[in-house]
Amino acid sequence: MLRALYDGKCVICRSTCETLRALDWLNRIEFVDLHRSPALSAPFERLSRERLMSEIHVLDAEGKLYAGFAGTRRMLRELPLAMPLWLLLQLPGSNALGKRVYRFIARRRYRINALLGAPLPDCAESSCETLR
Repeated sequence: MLRALYDGKCVICRSTCETLRALDWLNRIEFVDLHRSPALSAPFERLSRERLMSEIHVLDAEGKLYAGFAGTRRMLRELPLAMPLWLLLQLPGSNALGKRVYRFIARRRYRINALLGAPLPDCAESSCETLR
């Protein structure tokens, strides 16, 4: 089973997780909202809050940690219904392009959320402020 730690105050992040949950009919992924989890398990606990807020982090059963685009791609590999997309993301050049697109969206996600009509989250953390 995979464990995915995501920003639950982000509309894009939440809707992505909801979509993946709907495709996860074998229950292979556990989604954990960074803001609702009282204590983080290893290896999440050794990562800074700013790092955790910057991109999704996915932990596999062997303890390997995937972040950002790699984490998203790793989750797709677990979902039989997402296998065509996962295969497409194996094509040459898709890793470099995927990382750039992921970083672009992740860094601007609260602004994108606002453009989509979602309010900016009320964050006390400085790391949340840097993402606006």
